[in-house]
Amino acid sequence: MTATPLSAPGIPASASRPSPPFVHHTPVLLTSALAAIPRGPVTRFTESWNDLPADPHLGTAAAPYRFRRYGRFRILGDRLERLPHAAFFQERTVNSVNGGVDRMFAPLRDAVADGPALRAVVRTLWDRLPGPRTGIDTCGVHQIRITATAGAEGHPTPEGIHRDGHCYVAQVLILRENVRGAESCLYDLRRQPLHRTVLTAPLETIVLDDRRVLHGVSPLRPAPGSRTGLRDMLLVDFFRGDARHSPEPPSEAHCS
Repeated sequence: MTATPLSAPGIPASASRPSPPFVHHTPVLLTSALAAIPRGPVTRFTESWNDLPADPHLGTAAAPYRFRRYGRFRILGDRLERLPHAAFFQERTVNSVNGGVDRMFAPLRDAVADGPALRAVVRTLWDRLPGPRTGIDTCGVHQIRITATAGAEGHPTPEGIHRDGHCYVAQVLILRENVRGAESCLYDLRRQPLHRTVLTAPLETIVLDDRRVLHGVSPLRPAPGSRTGLRDMLLVDFFRGDARHSPEPPSEAHCS
């Protein structure tokens, strides 16, 4: 099921050749990053996915299947500076379902936004971007839970195969419970397959260059014998910001 990635998992590309457009990391990368942090803050970080409100832009009020919080940060060395809460925007050209409109999501809880676990994760991912990171000083952080029931599958990417409109995107599995499906698929810009995998281990991670890679995730359904299931993800968008203004809608202009 899993194709050989263009970059060996967890091994950065040589500086002597163009970097591969993505890297698939085993959980060791982020497990090591969190090892120096006391267990309490790490547990509070992972358990905070149990406190996500329904995404008002997907599903229905009676039957939501995506739950979400969002925050933005300036990356200042080993420190994250939390930016004022604002709507999330994607161009219609990259999100055919919800693009072209400002989407307001609930903010990250203070314990998450100000905690050491998120800081360690973001800094580790930033250090391993699959390409130049000069000027990449801002990130958007999304906590997302997708649920599935016996009568309704969950759709991690209802827009299908797409780009997000950022410079780089990190996809971190937090928890996968009682579900089948949710296969992550990466494609080149001609929509030729590059990599297919099912993220199964907590903290397993894909980091991709959003300018060079399209991605999508297949629907998820409850596992045999289960009536409900869930998939928790941390998504981190990396792009250029402007310290004098709120970041504009992410675009390729924010990457160079």
